[in-house]
Amino acid sequence: MAPNLQGRISMASIAAAEMAHYELLRDALERRGVDVVPAMSKYVSALENYHRLTMPSTWLEALVKTYVADALAADLYLQIADGLPDEVADVVRAALAETGHSQFVVAEVRAAVTASGKQRSRLALWSRRLLGEAITQAQLLLADHDELVDLVVAGSGGLGQLSAFFERLQQTHDQRMRELGLA
Repeated sequence: MAPNLQGRISMASIAAAEMAHYELLRDALERRGVDVVPAMSKYVSALENYHRLTMPSTWLEALVKTYVADALAADLYLQIADGLPDEVADVVRAALAETGHSQFVVAEVRAAVTASGKQRSRLALWSRRLLGEAITQAQLLLADHDELVDLVVAGSGGLGQLSAFFERLQQTHDQRMRELGLA
């Protein structure tokens, strides 16, 4: 969907960084005796539903989705990391620490929305849809997987933390939309 070679290279860089994150997590899980594919398989349908419901129709929509989806997933994983043993949480945090590859998205989207109020309005609406679909899929995932609820609400807040978690997702999403020039 990228309109030029630079866009394809930039998206490939993001994909390569994501693959490196996966490999770091996979290696850590395998060292703990976890068979990664079956462990991941039970969560695939939520991701497939999200992608099916949020197919971008333009390059700019694809950029916003890449930026938003990656950030929302990182928010979820970081929240879950707080409920993991320290050594495991450290691996999750290390996998999420390097995020510089998506900065080209910020520059390209900002340039487009600065040049066109119509693009700004359209992409702002798109970003809200992405958040809504992500929250819906996260809620469905949590409803089907008690072990994830236990990780998200780990600590002293109990189920009240679940509401706070979704509120934090909204707040960090709002911050990212400001970074993109969409708020």
